[in-house]
Amino acid sequence: MKTSVAAIGACLSLALSAVQIASAAESGAYPTKPIRLIAPFPAGGTSDTIARTLGQKLTEAWKQGVVVDNRGGVGGIVGTTMAARAPADGYTLLVGNVGPVAINGSLYKGLEYDAVRDFVPVTMAAAGPNIVVVNPSVKAANIKELVAYIKGGGKIDFGTSGAGSISHLAAEMFMNMTGTKLLHVPYKGSALIINDLLGGQIQISFSDMPVALPHVKANKLRALAVTGAKSTPLVPGVPSVAEAGIAGYAIESWWGVLVPTGTPKDITAKLNSELVRILNTQEVKDRFAALGVEAVPSTQAQFGQTINTEIAKFAKLIKDVGIKIE
Repeated sequence: MKTSVAAIGACLSLALSAVQIASAAESGAYPTKPIRLIAPFPAGGTSDTIARTLGQKLTEAWKQGVVVDNRGGVGGIVGTTMAARAPADGYTLLVGNVGPVAINGSLYKGLEYDAVRDFVPVTMAAAGPNIVVVNPSVKAANIKELVAYIKGGGKIDFGTSGAGSISHLAAEMFMNMTGTKLLHVPYKGSALIINDLLGGQIQISFSDMPVALPHVKANKLRALAVTGAKSTPLVPGVPSVAEAGIAGYAIESWWGVLVPTGTPKDITAKLNSELVRILNTQEVKDRFAALGVEAVPSTQAQFGQTINTEIAKFAKLIKDVGIKIE
């Protein structure tokens, strides 16, 4: 009997502790320990840069460390799968971008996560076009000259962040609309692409803006166009691919913060509120603009709608251009 009473007492104690922990979260105590912010691409790329900016600002605001965990591989699948499997307690966040969130589900069979089922959107963070950059050895100063160069037999290998990434789809759309053929060279992240582009191992990339723009400004790479529907003041003097003569061409990148499904609503609301405040600061707006992207905070519902819309859009594009990954 004494053993039963002791066991019951222990159970009650554990239950009380659980209630106290939940109560602490609801009362706004979160966070009470360091937060892991997964960037599903290698260090030095756009996802990493955005993650470190947001992580630094969250650390300053909450006086709790936010550790950026780079988990690159397979077009963002490795890191995104890890985030989906993490405890839904608010201490693992994901900087997801258009590739692993909106594209991979239409490309990979047996994907171990579902972007809609396994994640709760917190807020959009940034958006912007990619930029078409070439090694200076390429004899083309604009898109029309690039098409002529390729059709004339010019050797062009293009680097991407992996099969099905936004940079890959941007190149596939370009080839489909211009009747050209380029050789695909996949990498684990955009920083690695730029290194080989600078070295001449590849000749072109439909690159994330933040990693390419500094090299364009330093005249080490030549910018031919941006991939949005229109030119952007973030890159003065550089037309869009459509404006350069490929009518109807338009594709853009975006990044946002997500948490595993099941994360308490009061925590996701607190994260949204703080991240939106951070993204609205002039310092972060200016920092992102210098990278070539725009800070775009949102409500959770708005980000969720964007994800659903983008999943449908890219599913159609993948079908239209015939990309298949075995």
